[in-house]
Order: sequence, then C-alpha cells, then structure tokens
Amino acid sequence: MAAAREIGLPLNRDFNGAQQEGVGYFQVTQKHGQRFSAAAAYLKPAFKRPNLSVRTHVQAMRLLCEQTHVTGVACMFEGKEERFTASREVILSAGSINSPQVLMLSGIGPADHLRALGIPVVQDLPGVGQNLQDHLSSPVLYASKQAVSLASAESVNNVLSYLLFKKGPLTSNVAEAAAFYRTRDDFPAPDLELIFAPVYYMEHGFTVPKGHGFTLVSILLRPQSRGSLKLRSRDPFEPPLIRPNYLDCPDDLQVLIEGIRLAHRVAAANAFVPFRGEEQYPGVQSDEEAIRNAAETLYHPVGTCKMGNDQEAVVDSQLRVYGMQGLRVVDASIMPTIISGHTNAPTIMIAEKAADLIRGLPPLPAEAVAGKASQPVG
Repeated sequence: MAAAREIGLPLNRDFNGAQQEGVGYFQVTQKHGQRFSAAAAYLKPAFKRPNLSVRTHVQAMRLLCEQTHVTGVACMFEGKEERFTASREVILSAGSINSPQVLMLSGIGPADHLRALGIPVVQDLPGVGQNLQDHLSSPVLYASKQAVSLASAESVNNVLSYLLFKKGPLTSNVAEAAAFYRTRDDFPAPDLELIFAPVYYMEHGFTVPKGHGFTLVSILLRPQSRGSLKLRSRDPFEPPLIRPNYLDCPDDLQVLIEGIRLAHRVAAANAFVPFRGEEQYPGVQSDEEAIRNAAETLYHPVGTCKMGNDQEAVVDSQLRVYGMQGLRVVDASIMPTIISGHTNAPTIMIAEKAADLIRGLPPLPAEAVAGKASQPVG
C-alpha cells in the first residue's frame, strides 16, 4: 500500500464505497478466520427446517418439462435416476458453466446446436452459453529478501495458532491488498486491478518456486472479448466445450500490458527496497509474451444466461427464463456484463434479490439502500 501511494495512487479505505479507484485492504467474507461461504452463512443454519432437504453427490441431468412448463429435475444419484418435482418453481443455480449446460441438456438453448446433438428443442434461446466473460490475470513474481511471506504459513506453530485460536497467517485470504486503476483518464471506472499476494502465485498455485516471495497480479476488469460454451454431447457427465476467447480484442491485451508495467512501478518503489529480491517472472520476456505464456483465469466467469431484453437475453428482470414457466436462473451467469470487482459478494446479492422476487417482496426504499452502502462486509 505504501509503494502504491508512493507512485501516486490514492488511499481507498472502502472499495465498495463512493469511489473504487485507489489502493487499500480487501474486505472479505470471513468469520472466525475462515472464509464464510454461502453454504455456511445461509444453508447450514437452515438444516433443521422440516421443509429443507439437502442432497450431495447428485448429478443434475436435465429439467423436467411439460411443453414449456418446468415441473422438476431429473438427477443421477448412486447410479440411479431420481426425479424431483416442484409445485411452484425450479431454481437453477449451477453457475456460469453448468447452468447453461443444464438448460441445453433440457432442450433450452440454441436450436441448431441442440438439433445437431439430437436433443429435442423445448425453447429456442440463442443466448444460452453465449456472452461468456471472465477476469483474466497475469502475474509478476519477486523473491523476498525477508522471510515474511506465506511460504512458512504451514509451520507447526502457525497450524496450532489457527486450530486453537483462529489466528495467524493461515487466516489470510492470500489476496491481502489491491489497487484499482484506470488505464485511461476518460474511463468512468477502473479497468485494471492490481492484487498483492505475500506468496508466489503462478499456474493456479501448482508451480511454487522455493523460498519466500511475493506476487503482483494484474487483472483485466472490463474485458471486451466474449467467449461461449456448448455441449460436447448429450451426456450430462461430460464437461461442456468452453471457449473463453481470451484476448480476442486487442484492447484487452493492452490493459494487461499496462498492468505489468504498473506492477513493476509499484515493486520498484522505495517502500519495497527492504523486501524486493530478484524478479522471478516474467524476467526478460516482452510484456506480451509474459501475458500469453502465463495468463490465467481469476475464476470469475459470468454472463452465459444473461439478463436483458435483446436477442441474446436468457432471463428477464425477474430472472425468469424467457419462453418458459416455473423456471428461474439465479447465479453469476445472469450478469449481462462482468463487474469491476470480484464476483462472490455480488452473486450472493443476486440470490438475496431473487429470494425477495420469489416471495413477492417490494424493493427496499432508496434511503435504506443508501444507508447501508457504506457498511463494510463482515
């Protein structure tokens, strides 16, 4: 944070407040030193409800349809097909990859693609599986002169500190701090994020250089490239064919190049002198080569069942699937465009809003929303 401020980035104590631009600590969805998932926060407290049944290790195969009315879902459990029926609605919350997959397996999607696989067309929706967007990231790695990174987080003392007191480096979310940055002054909002991680991070964490180090990861926040996914076959156990189409738009590559340059500027600041060792990646490569050789997903796919009213829209403003009755999609796939930030909390918001829509509750008054806008995430 001191290094980023040294090169001119403003301090921002709340990325979710009035202004996103600047450098600051992340707010996190944590409780007692652990990630507080939607399952822990919402599902676990409801386990004792008599009207709730939770099944795991179940593969959703397809939705059950009577013409255009969805009546339930067919699943595979322990080698046998089971069917669950709904008296009111079915809520599809399988994520930006599996929600469009389940829809297409059920005959809801691009008609030509479904016919080519021998799937009877229930509803021709060309947008299912289209409009795929994701945050692409590219790392810059440095060795650390001091033994202060998370490389030693799993020592005996640290493990005991975590198990007994929920304290210590194992409570880290790894992405400790970040900067949000506009690569052009005329942009209305940041299009680049720079994450600091007090550990080597490359190839999804599978390649780990020895010793202590840190990583500055540049994130493309507003990609112009659009990908897609299709079914490989009618087999629900076979993963879909995903074409992310990263860097299809030249502007996306340029933003990440700006990100690598910003990372080098931050690392070169005086604040890093006591810590900055030899650069581990990208080294002598060009910026473009470094990105093409090591860029990877930040795990934020969205948009494949987008909300809207154009030809590619899949759900309406109530998250109901066009042309179908008794079916809503509630997950990150409904985002028309990807947000300039991480998708976990916004996806929880989508679910909370959907719950209100299903229950028929009116929207919150504007003053109530404004009053809660500045409160930090717990």
